[in-house]
Amino acid sequence: MRYRDPQLTCALTIFRSGNTVLRMTTLSFKVTEAEARTIRREARREKLSVSEFLRRRAGTQVAGSSKPRLVRCPHTGAMVFAPVEDRPPLTTEVVRELLTDFP
Repeated sequence: MRYRDPQLTCALTIFRSGNTVLRMTTLSFKVTEAEARTIRREARREKLSVSEFLRRRAGTQVAGSSKPRLVRCPHTGAMVFAPVEDRPPLTTEVVRELLTDFP
């Protein structure tokens, strides 16, 4: 593994064979064996990793836990994700603002 000068690296820090790794915090907590089995079973049932399952249960997912709905674009005819209910529309300006802090 090759490391670069720390002053030159940004939040995306570890460079390894072309892959970039984001720094993330790890949370751990204790559960009984039965609780662990239930969490794993429910995550598998929803076809999610345990981490994603718990994130969604904690309410940290932006778009909710339901699968996105596909609709046909009236302009291009392509299948696109439908807008999320009770959320403002995603516009070019909103995307630009979201990307201002992106490294």
